[in-house]
Amino acid sequence: MPSTLLTIELREVVAGLAADPSSWEHLVRHDPGQRIFECLRLDDEVEVWLICWMPGHDTGFHDHDLSSGAVVVAQGSVVEERLRLGADPEVRRYFPGDVFDFAPVDIHRVTHAGSTPAITLHAYSPPLRRMGAYLVEPSGTLQRHPLAKGEELRPLAGV
Repeated sequence: MPSTLLTIELREVVAGLAADPSSWEHLVRHDPGQRIFECLRLDDEVEVWLICWMPGHDTGFHDHDLSSGAVVVAQGSVVEERLRLGADPEVRRYFPGDVFDFAPVDIHRVTHAGSTPAITLHAYSPPLRRMGAYLVEPSGTLQRHPLAKGEELRPLAGV
């Protein structure tokens, strides 16, 4: 039976990758119209992605279903917002070298920050099988929309 990595192990995976860009820097490319994704590892234990960001790129609010994750910023900066009931989202900005993590139950959103391209490295365990995207109505109603593996995260509107 495959093992699931602990959060501390996921953090170590992404920090180690950021410290040695020789294994992924040749995959970096930026497109103003969409985030670029490159899978760096996929096995029974973990899934690792390189993601390239430009101004305006936004995941929308989402969860990772059964997977925990960790993210390191390798270049530029991103903002993470965590959805909270009865309060504004918790907002944090991350810069090169910063690592953040999340549990399967967390609902968050990641957006590009600043004016220069950004690069993040993401590790998920167990590997992603599906996710949920969320539409937050002006009335405060929260709607979850299931996403199949491979569907790109983006803000939902008018669903």
